[in-house]
Amino acid sequence: MTKGKNAIITGSTSGIGLGIAEAMAGAGMNVMLNGFGDPVEIEATRADLEKRHGVAVGYHAADVSKPDEIADLVATAAKETGPADVIVNNAGIQTVAPVEEFPIDKWDAILAINLSSAFHTTRLSVPGMKERKWGRIINVASAHGLVASPFKSAYVAAKHGMVGLTKTVALEVAEFGVTCNAICPGYVLTPLVEKQIPDTAKARGISEEDVVRDVILDAQATKQFVTVEQLGALAVFLCSDAAAQITGTALPMDGGWTAH
Repeated sequence: MTKGKNAIITGSTSGIGLGIAEAMAGAGMNVMLNGFGDPVEIEATRADLEKRHGVAVGYHAADVSKPDEIADLVATAAKETGPADVIVNNAGIQTVAPVEEFPIDKWDAILAINLSSAFHTTRLSVPGMKERKWGRIINVASAHGLVASPFKSAYVAAKHGMVGLTKTVALEVAEFGVTCNAICPGYVLTPLVEKQIPDTAKARGISEEDVVRDVILDAQATKQFVTVEQLGALAVFLCSDAAAQITGTALPMDGGWTAH
C-alpha cells in the first residue's frame, strides 16, 4: 500500500527525519525532504536516496516557522514528487532554561517550529487526502508530549500541543480514510539531543557524562537510546493497511520512560 505514495517530511536533512525518509523511500514512497544544512551534503543525501530506492526524492528549504514558506513546500512537493499522501511533521528545535529566564524569542520560535508548522502542513494537505480517500498524518511528538521535564517549558508545551492537535485532526478526518497519529520517542542520539547535553549540564551544574547517565537515560528503563531506524519502521507501519484503525493515538517509543 505504501509503494507509489508521496510523503513530505519536515526537518528531514538529519536525525529522526532523515531516518524516517530513509525508511519511507525504502518502502517505495516518493519523498520531499525539508530542512537546513550544507547544500552540497543535502544534495548528496537526496541523490543517494533516489538512486538506492528508485523513487522520486526532492528537497525544499522552507523555514517552517513561516506559513508562506510551508505553503510553498506543499505546493512544490505536489509538482515535483506528487500530492502529499503522507505528512510527517518532524521539524523541531530546543532551548533549555529556567522558566523565569526563558528567552521570549526562543519560546516563540519553538512554538512556531515544533507545533504551528504541523498545523499548517496539515491544513494544507487534508483537502487532497479527503478527496483521494486516503492519507496518513504522522506527528513526531516526544515522550515530552506525555510527561514533563524541568527547564524545557516551550518544548514540553509544544509537544503536549502536538498530541492535542493529533487527537483533534484524527476525529475530523476519521471517515475519509485518513489517520493522524503522534509518535512519542524517548531520547534519540540526534544532533538536537547532542546539543542539549552541554546546555543541560550548565543549567543543572553537573558534568556532561552525568547528564547522559542521570538525566537523559535515567527514565528510559532500557538504558539505551531509541534509534532512527526503529522510528522509521514505526512510521512506515502507520502508513500500512494494517494500521488503518490506529488513529488519534500517541505512541511511545521511549524505552519504558512513560511506564513509570
